[in-house]
Amino acid sequence: MRGRLGLTMALALLLAFPQPSANAFELFGIKIFGRDKPSEEQETIGEPWNYSVDFATGEENKDLEKALRGASTLWADREKPASGAGGLIVKARGDYRRLLNALYGQARYGGAISITIDGREVADLPPDASLANPASVRIAIDPGPEFRFGETGIVNQAPPPARRDDRVDDPAKEGFRPGEIARSATVLQAGRLAVEAWRQQGHPKAEIADRRVTAAHESSTLDAVLTVEPGRYAVYGPVTVSGTERMDPDFVARQTGLVAGREYDPDDLARARERLSKLDVFRSARIEEADEIGADGTLPLSLIVQERLPRRFGVGGTYSTLDGLGLQAYWMHRNLFGRAERLRFEGKVSGIGNTFDPADLTYRLGTTFLKPGVYTPDTDFQASIFGDREVLERYTRTGVSAEIGFRHEFTRALSGSLFANGGFARFDDDFGTRNFTTIGLAGTVTYDSRDNPADATTGYFAELSLDPFYEFEYGNLAARMMIEGRAYYDFGSDGRFVAAGRAKIGALVGAPIDETPPDKLFFAGGGGSVRGYAYRNIGVETPAGISGGRSLMEASAELRARVTDSIGLVGFIDAGTVGAESFPDFSEDVRIGVGAGLRYLTPLGPIRLDVAVPLDRRADDPSVAFYVGIGQAF
Repeated sequence: MRGRLGLTMALALLLAFPQPSANAFELFGIKIFGRDKPSEEQETIGEPWNYSVDFATGEENKDLEKALRGASTLWADREKPASGAGGLIVKARGDYRRLLNALYGQARYGGAISITIDGREVADLPPDASLANPASVRIAIDPGPEFRFGETGIVNQAPPPARRDDRVDDPAKEGFRPGEIARSATVLQAGRLAVEAWRQQGHPKAEIADRRVTAAHESSTLDAVLTVEPGRYAVYGPVTVSGTERMDPDFVARQTGLVAGREYDPDDLARARERLSKLDVFRSARIEEADEIGADGTLPLSLIVQERLPRRFGVGGTYSTLDGLGLQAYWMHRNLFGRAERLRFEGKVSGIGNTFDPADLTYRLGTTFLKPGVYTPDTDFQASIFGDREVLERYTRTGVSAEIGFRHEFTRALSGSLFANGGFARFDDDFGTRNFTTIGLAGTVTYDSRDNPADATTGYFAELSLDPFYEFEYGNLAARMMIEGRAYYDFGSDGRFVAAGRAKIGALVGAPIDETPPDKLFFAGGGGSVRGYAYRNIGVETPAGISGGRSLMEASAELRARVTDSIGLVGFIDAGTVGAESFPDFSEDVRIGVGAGLRYLTPLGPIRLDVAVPLDRRADDPSVAFYVGIGQAF
């Protein structure tokens, strides 16, 4: 091979014949299976060899140039010396393949690549060639024309699904159709979607049996026809469990929700993994499908698990200039009787430093018992009892409370809970010292289709709660209701520009304000409510001071923009009002706060810093408020 390295088309061979499984097989720069084989460069140790790189694409296309520079290790490592002259040559030779895959990814199948060191083509250099130190490297790429699809097709395409949950994106709508840009990733995606469509309809062994990909250089078109072999239809066979120690294997198999005789569905397997992870007793849990479908049409499944240590404890602390030092600790047994029953004791105290008087500290002490998989794999039983003391700006509460009930997940997005609760509490506030004894129910229905609860870019969240209760001291039968909705809209920017909105409405009926426990009344203001106002400083104004109200309305809107991959900016406006009546008469002032925020994006969620200004500042409200947290405000 002399001079420039021509990019000859052998796509059909690349697609049809995989490499040995010991090495990684890459198609158009995308690894399909296997592991990387150590390169000669990794095995070569030599003296540091410096070099400079001149990179030329011959075309003013920033996206193309960025993709090519990103694929080149010569360019990426240009500030670091190579491992000897041989190491530099090996690194340069590897760039031919990397740049070729990058060109395919940009639908360039007729280009040419030239990589020279000191004016000599790397493809012609022997491994022991003598090079200058520092060496002069030049990468010259003629990308060639952009190819578009000519003929596209999928042979043995799956029929339209009977169930909505089995729908898979149409490859044509994802760009696999005549006239569209013929990127290599589009061909691969079309194959994955074609296989997944059959798997969603009960064919676990579906695969691409043949790929016919041909580039026509005279017309700059790429023809791609994929043939699917669906394989046999299958239903679930028995689930065998191995690796359990304390856990009951029959319970573990039941908890997957995979029922023998039911049609195979990859979504069921994903849901099973989520259920097992939720138990919090396994260090690892792997579901393996049998290599062959049985003669009776069943697909046996094997579940291999590794258990965690059953006991766990933790301690932590917080500090703020407002609340002082806070300490917390817990002890938990997460597999009490062999079916992932969880018993947790916890305690926390805050306000240390601001005061050392126990009567002025906030504390909480109690225990919670959780039993998963009651009645169905998606139903949990929970019981708890807590004693606590809250010292807040508006009131001080000292009491004990208990609850018992169930949580159930109907689908991935829809869940609900129903608890019976009761308790005694003493409150000190502007109305004096009062005792309340309550018993009631708490029901919640939640719909959550957000793509990421900590940093949502699409989807919806809605929650409806109804808490009827009877209060014995004053003899009132009352109910507290709340509905909240959130929506997120991505402006077709893959999460870089997002509009988010939130609205909340609450109402309390059946009891006057002065005969209602203050923690069941509504307040607004603060970081999770109307930013710019002091925490819980929006309420009902009475001669004795600010009290909670019997109705609440809140709304927020945000515009979020990602400036870089790790930095985001937010502009927001919040509004809220609290009323004395159960149903707002709209005579109360609406408090509005405006501001901006900075987001530092991390894998756990964005670190949030917001600055807000109240437009209707009252007593005890700051002129400027700062908020720090993890995750978006909503």
